[in-house]
Amino acid sequence: MHHAQAKLTLRPFDPEILAQWFVESHATRKAFTRAPKAIRATTQEQACAAQKAFVKMKSLQCGPSVGWKIALSTPVMQKMVGLDAPVAARLHQKQIVSAPAQTVLSSYTRLIVEFEIAVRMSRDLKAQFNPHTAASVREAVGFVAPAIELADDRRAVYPEMQDKGLELLADNAWNEGVILGPEMALTQLLPFSSVWGEQDGLAQIKGDVYLNGESIGAGVGADLMGHPLEALAWLANAANHRGEYLKQGQLCILGSLVSSKFPKIHDRFRFELQGFAPIELSIV
Repeated sequence: MHHAQAKLTLRPFDPEILAQWFVESHATRKAFTRAPKAIRATTQEQACAAQKAFVKMKSLQCGPSVGWKIALSTPVMQKMVGLDAPVAARLHQKQIVSAPAQTVLSSYTRLIVEFEIAVRMSRDLKAQFNPHTAASVREAVGFVAPAIELADDRRAVYPEMQDKGLELLADNAWNEGVILGPEMALTQLLPFSSVWGEQDGLAQIKGDVYLNGESIGAGVGADLMGHPLEALAWLANAANHRGEYLKQGQLCILGSLVSSKFPKIHDRFRFELQGFAPIELSIV
């Protein structure tokens, strides 16, 4: 008697299933970890598809996507999660608030805050024959502003992140919101630099971070992939690669000028970006 052998068929990757797994992981405050093997993304394209599905699900509560963020803008951070490039993720309308602001620590699994340069797009950056460059995206920057990013790493174990880069990408790079400071036109901020170049004030612009009145770090624009406009060009090309583009009016945050901070209750952060009024975030 012969037994029929069942054929082993690999189920094709379904971004919706992985996205739903992330939604449930957030809802139940599950610690950040690798997705189950059966539903895991194995390529960046799959992880991007899962992120798109996750963002769509998250939009039901948090409002439509109205901008972009860069995560892992430094090689050391990329190496930590086993990737060789930064990661692009989306910002949601209801999670962008004006400074000063406060946030409730207990509403996150584990809150992290970062201190960023934000730009508001004055025109679309659609896909074109040549990739976008720092020089070519400059005219698409309408406004610049200081920003504090709120993220939730869900108790990620950083020394064990080397194989979780695709999960980070699919999980919208942990973004949970932006505290946005006053916006200033690029021309107003850099009156003497009509041509993008080494002396561009945006590369030299300094950001200082204070916690409860004490200095805890500083950085300059050049820390963001060599120049904030290099970071913006990377983001524009990454969006185009996904079949999307940075749109007029969208907000883009370009990476943290200092290392991520882990707030405690009653902490008060102040971010002073050169040329702007300071912005504050209180943790309650």
